[in-house]
Amino acid sequence: MKAPPALRPRWLRPSWFAVVTVGLVCLPPGRSQLGASFTVTPADIAAGVLVAVAGWSALVHRQRPPKGVVLLLLPAIAVVVATLASADLATSLPGLVRYLEVFVLVPLAVAVVVRDAFDLRLVAGAVLFAALIQAAVGCWQSATESGASYAGLSIRAVGTFGSSDIMGMSTVVSYGFVIALAVALSQQGWIRTAAVVVVAFLSVALLLSLSRGAWLACLMAACIMLILSGWRKLLGVVCLAGLVVGAGLAGGWGSATLKERVESLASVSSQPDQSVNDRYGLWEAATGIWRDHPIVGVGPRGFVAFRDTYAPLQVSAGSDIADPVNGFQRQELRSPHNMYLLVLSEQGLIGLLAFVLLWGGLLVYTLRRRSLIDSAPERAATLAAIGLLAWQSTNFLYSDIGGPPTVAMSIMLGLLACWALGTWARGTKAAV
Repeated sequence: MKAPPALRPRWLRPSWFAVVTVGLVCLPPGRSQLGASFTVTPADIAAGVLVAVAGWSALVHRQRPPKGVVLLLLPAIAVVVATLASADLATSLPGLVRYLEVFVLVPLAVAVVVRDAFDLRLVAGAVLFAALIQAAVGCWQSATESGASYAGLSIRAVGTFGSSDIMGMSTVVSYGFVIALAVALSQQGWIRTAAVVVVAFLSVALLLSLSRGAWLACLMAACIMLILSGWRKLLGVVCLAGLVVGAGLAGGWGSATLKERVESLASVSSQPDQSVNDRYGLWEAATGIWRDHPIVGVGPRGFVAFRDTYAPLQVSAGSDIADPVNGFQRQELRSPHNMYLLVLSEQGLIGLLAFVLLWGGLLVYTLRRRSLIDSAPERAATLAAIGLLAWQSTNFLYSDIGGPPTVAMSIMLGLLACWALGTWARGTKAAV
């Protein structure tokens, strides 16, 4: 007689495939090919294997879909409709595959293979470990000037992702930051102390990434998590964060650059730099595309074909990037760097509605789950889920999907779904 899935030996759990996928997200890509419109990375291949394993497991063990799983099917319906309505079906098909991978298939696979508390800890621990590795590499790059180029100096921390994926390290580190902060706010003793040290270390790496979008998203997530945890913890963590940021700005690596980058947050509307000007122009192009194609958009990956028609003249054709691995390259601006506007321009109101319902539904289920928690590990899981929703929702104002870190995002979305929707085996309790 077969053992129930939750009782099988830990080294035979299918959740290990999710761990491998997280590890391959951080695999150095080598010299990038920026002209390629569609690439398949080792993380994508691992994600495909994870989906296959999860599908086989669900069939063998006759696992029923969890209540609320329709939320993950909404983006699939919207993107299929937009693809069928696209004027260039061949261009839209790769985008269809990517959307299904990121927002439907991989999250569902994670929800299937994460069956109990051990699986949840395993996959979340893999994300946290990946964040620590990326943070360590990023700090070394900034200290030795071997990172991506910024203002003529190779001091920007990008981890193993290189300058071709400038947001990769900050994205993975941010996921680790949310997990570690949730543990620090809900646990006691040495576990809390260790989590606080991890949060401080990851905060330094985030500063050195010079990613303003990640800073703002982490700030939003941390504020919401701290408010839910009580004012005493809020005050203590604010003081600690002030010390970390103050130390970095006062005499840390690249302190002058950090000061300049932080000060630029206050001038993005009054005196925007070229990157911000380009972003505003791309946002204007996206809204123009939507006005002419309001219901179903122009189809997945259609933005780049319509960009030059709608973008203002001052928008650059691309951005300059450089690092020791890739050297100097010119990176084409292929998206509006705003997930909401990307969905609106490529999938219209139908796509945006599905996207909003997905995030809103997950938030409702998470808050409902929060009212039932009765232990510190469950509080940590709920705080991490709410923090992830806050971080991703804010970060999508300045970024969109693309590159290997997107697979890490889909893994995190799967963890969020399996906690919010309660997909583990009956009789087990979930914990971080």
